[in-house]
Amino acid sequence: MFVLTVDQVDSRHTATDAVAPILADRDAWREAGAVLGPDRTAGDEFQAVFEDAGAALEAALRLRRDGGWSVGIGVGDVRSPLPDTTGEATGTAFLAARVAVEAAKRAPHRLAVVAPDESAATGVTALIGLLLELRSRRSAEGWEVADLAEQGLTQAAMAERLGVTPQAISLRSRAAGVRLDREAVPALVRDLAALQPA
Repeated sequence: MFVLTVDQVDSRHTATDAVAPILADRDAWREAGAVLGPDRTAGDEFQAVFEDAGAALEAALRLRRDGGWSVGIGVGDVRSPLPDTTGEATGTAFLAARVAVEAAKRAPHRLAVVAPDESAATGVTALIGLLLELRSRRSAEGWEVADLAEQGLTQAAMAERLGVTPQAISLRSRAAGVRLDREAVPALVRDLAALQPA
């Protein structure tokens, strides 16, 4: 199982409660693969539990794109049956997620993975960090192309929708690293899934 412990960045100097909108969107989190949560665990922190590595990684990347979060991914066991809230749940994945979010607060891209195999988890954290570095350099136009590619649009369809030439889309896509991103994510999902204890 994969537990995300997520802490709002610099919440002491922000009047906005960023956790409340997350909790209000619980149905969307469930549709995106969360089997438990999200639930508030402290004033500026929440947790969610995933069975699927791909769903956990997608949630973590989405939170980092929003920018205001330190994200810890803990890999391990979660005691079943699952209770109604993450606050009632126990297991090694929760302990790992606590360590991970503390590490994330010190990490360059504010994301860390902790698992029983510490060396492998460090490697996965580093690889996700490379992807986040690529994404951090992406322009608004690059994100526009990446989002349309995620929806399955061809470059010709993107060009028509955005009112630019296919060549412009190709240049934006290359500058944004869209192809590299789309090739890297499935590999990262496999690596994250492999961290689960046998």
